[in-house]
Amino acid sequence: MSKTENHVYRKGLGLRKEIAPQIQRDYYSGVVSYLKAHDNELAARGVTLILAREFGFCYGVERAVDYAYQTRKKFPDRRIFLVGDMIHNPFVNRQLQKIGIEILPVPDSENENYKFIRPEDVVVLPAFGVPVRTLDRLKQQQCILVDTTCGSVISVWKRVEQYARDRFTVLIHGKYGHEETRATVSHALKYPGGKYLVVLNKEEASLVCDWIRGRGDRDEFFRQFEKTVPPDFEPDRDLEKIGLANQTTMLRNESVEIAEMIRRAMIERYGEENLSEHFRNFDTVCSATQDRQDAVIELVTKKKVDLMIVVGGFQSSNTGHLAEIAAAFVPTFHIESADMLIDRHTIHHRDPATGQIKTTQNWLPEPPLRIGLTAGASTPNSILGEVIERLSELVGIDLKEMFPEGKPAR
Repeated sequence: MSKTENHVYRKGLGLRKEIAPQIQRDYYSGVVSYLKAHDNELAARGVTLILAREFGFCYGVERAVDYAYQTRKKFPDRRIFLVGDMIHNPFVNRQLQKIGIEILPVPDSENENYKFIRPEDVVVLPAFGVPVRTLDRLKQQQCILVDTTCGSVISVWKRVEQYARDRFTVLIHGKYGHEETRATVSHALKYPGGKYLVVLNKEEASLVCDWIRGRGDRDEFFRQFEKTVPPDFEPDRDLEKIGLANQTTMLRNESVEIAEMIRRAMIERYGEENLSEHFRNFDTVCSATQDRQDAVIELVTKKKVDLMIVVGGFQSSNTGHLAEIAAAFVPTFHIESADMLIDRHTIHHRDPATGQIKTTQNWLPEPPLRIGLTAGASTPNSILGEVIERLSELVGIDLKEMFPEGKPAR
């Protein structure tokens, strides 16, 4: 084992119990805990607040945040850097800065320069992971590394590397600019001849299918995918063999539909008997993402809510998809924090359809009213709890009256 490898922490730093009180102070909510213990519902004055069955921090996010706090505890006098945001939640990233972790710019493989990092410094890798080149450059500095990359993301990387080894082009359903997808792409290039293509949605996937079937337009193809394929990509050659993967936070149903689209196109081109030579697929949407998506569908279809509030960072892919799912059924408002609930008439939110940040008037109907709530996998209970408290205030629920022992502590 090399000297550099001796300085990589991948399984925590042995200080989980020591940092537990600080984690609780920053991220716990007594109100959320109370609802979870009471069938996820709170009802009074003609208003029912209903939490989704699954919401908030997933295991990977919880682990990453935990490791960051352990790092600060273990190295109290060292400079500690985080490569990009830990997760897409502004509150969490601010908390990490408050404990003395400096957030570096999102990795840019063309302009990365880590020469200012010294061997005694500590660098934390985020839950999204980092591109291969970024990791190699950090290792060259012989600094201490704390790797919090989510296990689900690493599973995708392994699948992608297998595709690349077998000379299959990696087709990724994801957002090309997202940190996770950029890291995943780099693993497709670890092997000679490795190729990738990133598609955002079914519309983009249909252009790939057209080319597979021999009906593609070269100019249209490269207008669409110029930035999401490597410079030497040649569709006639590189779309003969495709292996599918997903950014772990995408809509699973759309990923399944894209896989079926590609599969059918390959069958039409090469015949079903030859499919395995040209097409591979493995569902890489993480289980936590799927659980939260399923819970939203359950909430809007079986609980008969009148509107949904989705809490999480505006840059969070998994949170945005929760809002998209809910918006197909009921009015839905994606907010980052309680202060976006301005009053009973005004809300500041992200539109699930357009992605635009907007202000909406007359958003909150009069009782009787059933309001569904959920939070993205990068949203701490403390933020969700503040939203519930503010919403209770707006609809006239006095939490002090609801709890005989007084409102639960944060």
